[in-house]
This record gives sequence, structure tokens and C-alpha cells, in this order.
Amino acid sequence: MLEIDGLSASYGKVQVLWDVSLRVDEGEFVALVGANGAGKTTLLNAVSGVMRPGSGSIAFMGNKVDGFAPNQIVDLGLSHIPESRQVFTDMSVRENLEMGAYPIRAWKSRRNTMKRVFELFPRLEERAGQLARSLSGGEQQMLAMGRGLMSLPKMCMIDEPSNGLAPLVVRDIFRVLKSLHEEGITVLLVEQNVRQTLAVADRAYVLENGHNVLEGPCCDLAQSEHVRKAYLGQ
Repeated sequence: MLEIDGLSASYGKVQVLWDVSLRVDEGEFVALVGANGAGKTTLLNAVSGVMRPGSGSIAFMGNKVDGFAPNQIVDLGLSHIPESRQVFTDMSVRENLEMGAYPIRAWKSRRNTMKRVFELFPRLEERAGQLARSLSGGEQQMLAMGRGLMSLPKMCMIDEPSNGLAPLVVRDIFRVLKSLHEEGITVLLVEQNVRQTLAVADRAYVLENGHNVLEGPCCDLAQSEHVRKAYLGQ
């Protein structure tokens, strides 16, 4: 479904990714883990068209998408739920969700999709008329995820959804991620919460200093000495 081959990326003269390759098959739940500064967000930005890679190729659903604009990639069915929420603070919860449904196929179904979002995140329905700036951090994360789902994606890329949130909210976020996967949405999750991530994903890649260093089934990586020492504190 998603094929990344030999991807390199830079910000100006500062190179962040070196020859990174990654595959996500349809129906999988794949995690990308690593420390701050490893290049995880840069990889998602390159895939979603927010930045142009320096070299390598990106294909989604059989389409070579490196060089596509972000809206073209969303139209193909790939939703990027970014780090730090990035909601429209001066718009209501409902208006934020409607913004996520701008592809024509999604706009036609927006009412039914919004009902499903409210089922996943009941607090958003309670606050549908409130400005996004009035929401807590956890509620804004729910809103960012709901907005991403409004485009009716075949695949979601989700960047650090648990960052800075209380444990109970993190539990709810991971519950929703598991539910989405069970409903057939393919998931690529970027997370620093390695223990919880390896418990819910099928496979994972470990990114360090812009390089792939490990990949495999999560049950195997959880037993890896390198992962246990570097990320699990064991």
C-alpha cells in the first residue's frame, strides 16, 4: 500500500534522513519508533507532500506520489494527522471536522462520517459548537484525529498522538487506534511511547539518527536487546 525506497531528506544543508526504506501493507498497523530528532516527523512530512525529499521514491496505492501536492495525496486516501494537533483554533469543533472532509467523495458523506467521529470521541460531540482553542490538549488531539478521519482515508499516518497527554487520555487514544485498525483502516503510527506502541502494532521500524536500524514483528522487537536497553529501560 505504501512503499518508501531509499528516501533521503534535508532541511537546507542539514540532512535528516539517509536512504530510509519502509513498507506498509494494506490492513497493517505499523509503528515507526525512535528518539526525538531521529527523523520520524520528517519522513511523514515527505510522504504527505509537506516537504520534498532529496532522493528516493514514495508510492501509495501504486501511484508514485513524491512530488504530489498534499491535497492530491489526501484525495488518494492517505491522511496525515500531524504532531502538536495543529487544529484551527478560531474555528469550532464542528467546523474543524468539516475542514477535514474537503475531498469531494468525503464531503458527500460528511454527516455520517461526523456521527462516527462523535461515536469514537463523545467529548467532541459535547463540545461541537465550542472554539477549538477552548479545548484541553487531549480534546484537541481527539479533534485532530477526528479531522483526519473525515477525509475517509484508506490509511492514516499519525504523529506522536500521546505527546504531553495524561495517562487516561493516552489510553483512550490507543483504544481508538486499535478500533480504527479493526475497522480496516491501515495505520502508520509514529510514537515515543515504545512499550505501548509495540503492544498494539503488527510490525515496527526503529529509526535512529535518520537511519533504519531495526525492523520486524513487534513481538520480536520487544525482545531485542537493543530496543529493551534503548527504549524500554530494561
